[in-house]
Amino acid sequence: MRAWMMMAPLLAAAGTLGACTGSYEPKPLTPKQTADLDKALAGKVAGEKVSCINREPQTNLTVISNNVLLYRVSKKLVYRNDLIGSCNGLTFGDTMIVRSFGSQLCRGDFTTTANLQTGMTSGACALGDFTPYRTPKP
Repeated sequence: MRAWMMMAPLLAAAGTLGACTGSYEPKPLTPKQTADLDKALAGKVAGEKVSCINREPQTNLTVISNNVLLYRVSKKLVYRNDLIGSCNGLTFGDTMIVRSFGSQLCRGDFTTTANLQTGMTSGACALGDFTPYRTPKP
């Protein structure tokens, strides 16, 4: 009996870890989110994915969903980032806090979201690859 009581926390921890090994499937975009994404990328052509982008010049961040972000560098260049995991709270206006090192944002940089009014964190994810969308030259 005593051995079982000592094993119970270990079995519970093993079950929790086992639950974390599944693959992540992002929620599909809603029709409104799809329309917003299409509008933001209209007239642009996707390029090869890159692992990192420069932080400077300052980029404008647009939240499409809890899984999809757009970084606008200029009128002619926008990067799409499909997050690894879901940063719950982004679509409700929570602030994204990125932990990265150096002058670039890179795939795998850890991100949390927080409600600045309450101080509560609402989600955690990582940046994915960045897909550049450029306006083609005439």
